[in-house]
Amino acid sequence: MHNSEAPLSCFALFENGPCLVADPNFDVLMIKLKSYFQNAKSNKVESRGARYQYCDFLVKVGTATMASSARGITVEVEYCPCVTANDCWNLLMEFMQSFLPSHVPGVPSVFGVKTDGVYSLSDTMAQYLELFGKLRKQQAATGSGMR
Repeated sequence: MHNSEAPLSCFALFENGPCLVADPNFDVLMIKLKSYFQNAKSNKVESRGARYQYCDFLVKVGTATMASSARGITVEVEYCPCVTANDCWNLLMEFMQSFLPSHVPGVPSVFGVKTDGVYSLSDTMAQYLELFGKLRKQQAATGSGMR
């Protein structure tokens, strides 16, 4: 996975496991090792959009696409002064309720597995992976029902 906030990094996430952060040449290495490893999912999912800053909050709104067709809207909210996610979750919820009153999410599953509590970009990537997995499942469910 790639993230525009860290253009010189490549993220490899393992199912229910660690997140490997490497330089962009990791993609080239994986292509050379494709006879030993392959991507878990074949459909490329991408989220592109705008980035806004409001005081101490960073809001990214994007369109999630799969196979060049829109599948949903992503909203990422970050409270910049805090690196411990559990300490600012209530503040994030209150902020999101101000512009998304009926779509405020529950506590992300990545918060439950954090032992030190310090939030990192790898945690964001894990959340995107979870979201993209849900989009793939929706695609598979609607695709199989259309036969």
